[in-house]
Amino acid sequence: MSNTKLSIEKLLEKEAAVRQMGGEKAVQKQHDGGKLTARERIDLLFDAGTFREIDMFVHHRCDNFGMEKIDIPSDGVVTGHGLVNGRPVFAFAQDFTARGGSLGEMHAAKICKVMDMALKSGVPLVGINDSGGARIQEGVDALKGYGDIFFRNSRSSGVIPQIASIMGPCAGGAVYSPAMADFVFMVKNTSFMFITGPEVIKAVTGEETTQEELGGAMAHNTKSGNAHFACESDADAIDQIKILLSYLPSNNMEEPPLLPTNDPPHRQCPELDTIIPDDPKFSYDMRDVIHSIVDDGIFFEPHHYYAQNIIVGFARLNGRVVGIVADQPQILAGCLDIDASDKATRFIRTCDAFNIPLLTLVDVPGYLPGTHQEWNGIIRHGAKLLWCYSEATVPKLTVVTRKDYGGSYIAMSSRHLGADMVFAWPMAEIAVMGAQGAANIIFRKEIADAEDKVAKRAEMIKIYEDEFNNPYQAASRGYVDAVIKPSDTRARLIDALEILCTKSEALPPKKHGNIPM
Repeated sequence: MSNTKLSIEKLLEKEAAVRQMGGEKAVQKQHDGGKLTARERIDLLFDAGTFREIDMFVHHRCDNFGMEKIDIPSDGVVTGHGLVNGRPVFAFAQDFTARGGSLGEMHAAKICKVMDMALKSGVPLVGINDSGGARIQEGVDALKGYGDIFFRNSRSSGVIPQIASIMGPCAGGAVYSPAMADFVFMVKNTSFMFITGPEVIKAVTGEETTQEELGGAMAHNTKSGNAHFACESDADAIDQIKILLSYLPSNNMEEPPLLPTNDPPHRQCPELDTIIPDDPKFSYDMRDVIHSIVDDGIFFEPHHYYAQNIIVGFARLNGRVVGIVADQPQILAGCLDIDASDKATRFIRTCDAFNIPLLTLVDVPGYLPGTHQEWNGIIRHGAKLLWCYSEATVPKLTVVTRKDYGGSYIAMSSRHLGADMVFAWPMAEIAVMGAQGAANIIFRKEIADAEDKVAKRAEMIKIYEDEFNNPYQAASRGYVDAVIKPSDTRARLIDALEILCTKSEALPPKKHGNIPM
């Protein structure tokens, strides 16, 4: 047998051994836990036959505590590149079957290598996390590895999309890389993310909790907001990642993907002419407005379970990607609070970083009152929303559907924060406050002096509503560009987006602003 043939056979044998990962028992245990292996996840993510693995034969060099005798295939992480729906993507997937996917020096070096290549190439990075944490035997070398990854997360932020998927445990220092990514996916019942686990918490504080309650998918989707998506399975998470990538450009120098649509751009939306209840005390679902105006009614929504008084997500208008921020009158009457401000702020900055125009749908009565909000920093958190709308240079479109009062009027992408085009429906109420509160202040004396105070108050409320609590005062100042029929909303937005697609705006030269964190 020739040397060449022997060499090729040796290569194939080595590849086959590495692809066995942690071995048959470890793989079966992974499957029994409802989880796919790292290589199965990679195969689902990339278009068939396009994934090219790199650093397959990397091996740790730790000789502490008998580690020199232990082989960890691919050092517990699969790295490489390929095509996702025809577009290039770099990825890494931690292999829990190989020594628990623990992170050591070479494991981290593999991840850092694909992060560097993704940044240099202007290509998205997808990280699939499934790890028991730092490889304790490697000591400070493992900690160095985490730091190297965090440094690259920061440098890549706003340049290439970074998507993290938690598909198993992710604890201690490991959680910070996902936290620095643009979007975080978790899988219900099989993924967990926390700084300290239930055992440590019980030992230190006496508090008893479970992994799921402390750091499961729904905990981070509903309570902390650390995760954007709660998926039903590994396969579902990967499908959702593919959808998300379809809305994002490969890097900050590109425009988001433009897709053809059969949905007519000037299609009327007659259902919107009757969607606003006559009684202002009644609510409606802002998602119905969104589904009505966007292409084919398709809306992709991160943070669905978190801060539900505001909605954020991606859609298309005549094939162009838009990021939508919308008040939700069904939750807290659409009031802005700390969590809603943070949720919207993060999304606005993401869209602005990746050249995605912003559409804001407004029905907001104000900021949520209360000592909890004030003591926990609603002023600071609310200021973030003002900051990020002001800072964004992408095309900004605003539609006021109903209430738009006071400071929240300013905050929700008003003309004064740089909105390029503002539309209002004829039933919109744009004012410092609602008619009842305003009448009590402005006409206090008239009401107090009247014999029939109830009738007088109703009369004064009507006067205020007719003169001030409408869109025409703002339109007369040029703060609203057009008062439109609700059924015309889709057509007007698409026309505005088309004319603004070549918008160019630059911020004053500076290292960075000092956002109120």
